[in-house]
Amino acid sequence: MNKIKIIIICFLISASAKGQSKYVNDFLNIGVGARNIAMGGAVSASVKDIYSNYWNPAGLRNLPSDFQLALMHNEYLGLTRYDYVGLAYRLAKNKGNIGVSVIRFGVDDIPNTLKLLKPDGSIDYNSLINNKFSATDYAFIVSYAKDLKIKKWEERDDIRLSIGANTKIVHRRIGQWASAWGIGLDAGAKMQLRRWQFGLMIKDATTTVTSWAFSFTEAEKQILRNLNNLVPSQSTEVMTPRIVIGAARTIVVNNNVKLLTEVDLDFTTDGARYGAPLNFGKKMSATPKLGAEAVYKNKIFLRAGLNGFQKVLDDADTNFKRTVNLIQPSVGIGFYVSNLTIDYAFSSLSLNENPLFSNVISVKLDIRKPKAFRKDANRKKILAPTAINTTK
Repeated sequence: MNKIKIIIICFLISASAKGQSKYVNDFLNIGVGARNIAMGGAVSASVKDIYSNYWNPAGLRNLPSDFQLALMHNEYLGLTRYDYVGLAYRLAKNKGNIGVSVIRFGVDDIPNTLKLLKPDGSIDYNSLINNKFSATDYAFIVSYAKDLKIKKWEERDDIRLSIGANTKIVHRRIGQWASAWGIGLDAGAKMQLRRWQFGLMIKDATTTVTSWAFSFTEAEKQILRNLNNLVPSQSTEVMTPRIVIGAARTIVVNNNVKLLTEVDLDFTTDGARYGAPLNFGKKMSATPKLGAEAVYKNKIFLRAGLNGFQKVLDDADTNFKRTVNLIQPSVGIGFYVSNLTIDYAFSSLSLNENPLFSNVISVKLDIRKPKAFRKDANRKKILAPTAINTTK
């Protein structure tokens, strides 16, 4: 287990030193909220809670309560921990919604092997007992969302257009030796037309640059040189824009049952990606995401999704000619009781000979439910954000 941790941390240090632009800060692409992960990440059009500040900040405008608090915990391979906490709030007089959230992705208790070898070449395992460190990634996100008022739509209750934006601060740290800071902006838009919903999310719209600084002692530098390791000094990483577009449709089965389906396309602009289903020249790739959610009395939720479509070489083919299709399926369930929502997702990192699975749990608390109608300066009554008519 410790060997795996050492391999992970060596990879993190070497990648940061090279300043690569592809897959930079990829912890921000894992996803938050068990509901959204269970739907394969196909939620840019339908998301409507605090998790919107990750998937599409415009969705914050559909917040079903005045306050909403959310927590999530996830683990991968028993080594990495992925945690999220977020709070969203509806501004006074219904002028907009704001959200604040923190993401932490980390590997803890990694043995520090820099002093494993003694000067005489012998191995000192005792040096590992109380000499451990963590490799952690943080993201701090502040969001704002509001409605766009279009005059010819003001008297309609079956159409709505919202926009939102994030300010995102990224901080990464590898023990006491390396740290990085970056800042970026995300933008999103969401439109609801009767039972249809459409979403647009632009991550790192202005491009996010993360700058690394390293602080090794002279003794540590010499140890690295003796082992033929790179001694990094300073580097930068660039996150190019990532664009997600989505469309969702609500199907009313009866008074108690509804079905939501969504299809998203996730475009990356950091170059053609190996195995991507769609490549547009050498600069852009796209991957589809599919999700579905069955709702019973707005209290019980069943979900499923497909993501991570890839075509790669088959490891079993020694001639390196045969390819296989990989996919990341996910399923989940949710319950809503007395303003508390508990969601669970079971997902796989891939479907191949040795699939890796992940269990995700998240909770969400709605506080001070809004009134059905609110007064507005231009209209006597307006519908609350969650009361858009979908029966037409």
